[in-house]
Amino acid sequence: MTDVAREAGCSQATVSFVLNQAPGIKLSFETRQRVLEAARRLGYVVAPSAPVVAPALPGRRIGFVVDQLATSPEAMVAIDGLTQASRPLGDLVLVAQTHSDNALEAELIRSFVAQGVHALVYMTIFTREVELPPQIMSLDVPVLLLNCYTADQAIPAVVPSEIAGGQRSTRHLIEHGHRRIATITGEIWMEAAQDRLKGYRRALATADIPFDPALVIEGDWSASAGYEATRKLLALPEPPTAIFCQNDRTAIGCYEALKEAGLSIPRDMSVVGYDDEEISRHLHPRLSTSILPHRAMGQWIIEQLEGMDGAARRYPLVKLECPLVERDSVAPLKTS
Repeated sequence: MTDVAREAGCSQATVSFVLNQAPGIKLSFETRQRVLEAARRLGYVVAPSAPVVAPALPGRRIGFVVDQLATSPEAMVAIDGLTQASRPLGDLVLVAQTHSDNALEAELIRSFVAQGVHALVYMTIFTREVELPPQIMSLDVPVLLLNCYTADQAIPAVVPSEIAGGQRSTRHLIEHGHRRIATITGEIWMEAAQDRLKGYRRALATADIPFDPALVIEGDWSASAGYEATRKLLALPEPPTAIFCQNDRTAIGCYEALKEAGLSIPRDMSVVGYDDEEISRHLHPRLSTSILPHRAMGQWIIEQLEGMDGAARRYPLVKLECPLVERDSVAPLKTS
């Protein structure tokens, strides 16, 4: 649906309404035709005008508990991946937000149990190790972790492969001839920031490029932090020629500081982001960035449920790749 929406010049929601022929949604004939033609051009098989018949619901009931829904799009992307994968099976996904409130979390779990859930998915917005509440550990249904994990690995868990993602982003800049590469991190207490920094350093070491701590600026994932950090980097006696922004919002601020300084992207400075948020496609130039695999993580949950047998064991932590999307913000290093 994301591909079709981009091709048709509309929102993903519009594509969903057209392809699923949602009742009560008033879309023009022209819009519907544009979506269908875009889907066909991309090679998707579009059924004729007969309505899409979903399997009888519910099959399994899957409880989904997450600490925050509104702070970032990752939770909704993961839920969408999970529901898209579970829908053909007739599953019903029940979603609840805890706001990191232990009492509310316990009550929500009790409510899910009362509704007869067949499995429980536990997600955190920030990738981290968690200590699960007793209510979860005592459940007699499968429990799976999304974007978090336990120290004993007693529960199946999936997270993004952040070290590899940071390494791939930095290597992309190295492959374009850059050797003086800066990075603007997120808050360094977060595992995502730590791991993306490890990947950055690993790529430098692999290419025999000395690590320079002056080229690492800690931010807080915000555009304003990206702006301030970029100004600091430009003020160095020897500024970088490329900047790895560890999320796309940081890259927005980076773009602003570079343009304010009269620098052209990517002619004067190459920039790479991370997360592949919608805005990355609309920056000028379009931002090269990495995809956070939350949709694939949601799909992975359903795949695991199909094969779980309830036996106690250690589950290796699954890390899904963060693919790099090459756009227009990186260019070969200028040679004088």
